[in-house]
Amino acid sequence: MYSFKIKVTKRDGSEEDFVPEKLIVSILKTGAPPEVARKITFVIIGKLLENNTEKISTKELMKETLILLKKEKEEWYNNWIIFDRAVKRRSSEKELS
Repeated sequence: MYSFKIKVTKRDGSEEDFVPEKLIVSILKTGAPPEVARKITFVIIGKLLENNTEKISTKELMKETLILLKKEKEEWYNNWIIFDRAVKRRSSEKELS
């Protein structure tokens, strides 16, 4: 298991521990294969550790994830945006700007 303590500030202001598996599952829902989901998650973890990040918002985490997802395959990026709009009633693309 991972031995770092990074907190995620959720949209409602509450905080929870960063759980890499949750991010992997979110990426898998876009249609990306497991190796890509793990790669993106590990890149994000590396950035967080390199910057000594102790806390990140869900919006920031989503933005970093979407940037990397779009570089891998735009279809997966679009799938995330569509899912957020249809299921979560969120405009993720607007939050990126």
